[in-house]
Amino acid sequence: MNTTKVWYVTGASQGLGLTLVKKLLTNGYKVAATSRTLTGLLQAVGIQDEAHFLPLAVDLTNADSIQQSIQQTTAIFGRIDVVVNNAGYGMSGSVEDSNEQDVRNIFTINILATIQVTKAVLPLMRHQRSGYVINIASVAGFAGAPGWSIYSATKAAVIAFSEVLAADVREFGINVTVAEPSGFRTGFLTKESLVLAESTLGDYKTIRNTQDRYLAINGQQAGDPEKAAALFIELAEHPKPPLHLFMGVDAFNRASEKISDLSAELTVWKDLSFAVDFQS
Repeated sequence: MNTTKVWYVTGASQGLGLTLVKKLLTNGYKVAATSRTLTGLLQAVGIQDEAHFLPLAVDLTNADSIQQSIQQTTAIFGRIDVVVNNAGYGMSGSVEDSNEQDVRNIFTINILATIQVTKAVLPLMRHQRSGYVINIASVAGFAGAPGWSIYSATKAAVIAFSEVLAADVREFGINVTVAEPSGFRTGFLTKESLVLAESTLGDYKTIRNTQDRYLAINGQQAGDPEKAAALFIELAEHPKPPLHLFMGVDAFNRASEKISDLSAELTVWKDLSFAVDFQS
């Protein structure tokens, strides 16, 4: 492994981000890690190594705070080789029950922060003519489930952003992967990482049943965060990492089913698709 690479990881005080930061430090990488507060981040990581670990308190809703953290990282470590846009959280409930401010908040963190971090780091990577951006989306952004419409919309935006970003920066030697995991044993289904829209309606039984099913599997998800972290480190050493990475058997199966359904629908409605063009 090339442990001289410098990593920048957002949302590092819990979940997959925390697991990744710990594994990177254990393996000798230099890591800049962000969280809303330094105290919580330092307690969670539990590793004091000033030569390799730069904890950063960053307000991901503030472009200046993000830019300052990038500058701090390069001032200490000299470069940034891998960025992991991991910060984010979930939101479940019907659209009718959703609160407008909650919707704005989740879009701000799940997609706008990803864009701002990427925007801040790209000049460095262009100058280096190398770099790797890993954006953490979700299989829900490709094949969603009832009750997750707003969350899925944020992750679909991450996927679309990553796809075009990859095409835009390929000429500079910069790679992009959008990770689309299914359930992992992190804190995603806890109150700290999930907004549940309070239901005021008697309908939407399917959504309530789906919420109950998801909440019941907290701590029993199939995905192993340690294996995911190891995989990200492995991909960072790969000369041609994948653009899309569906993580977990459930993610793979849901994506496969969606692709099959979409292909069938395209075929069924092909004549109408073609009917709107001028006929030569």
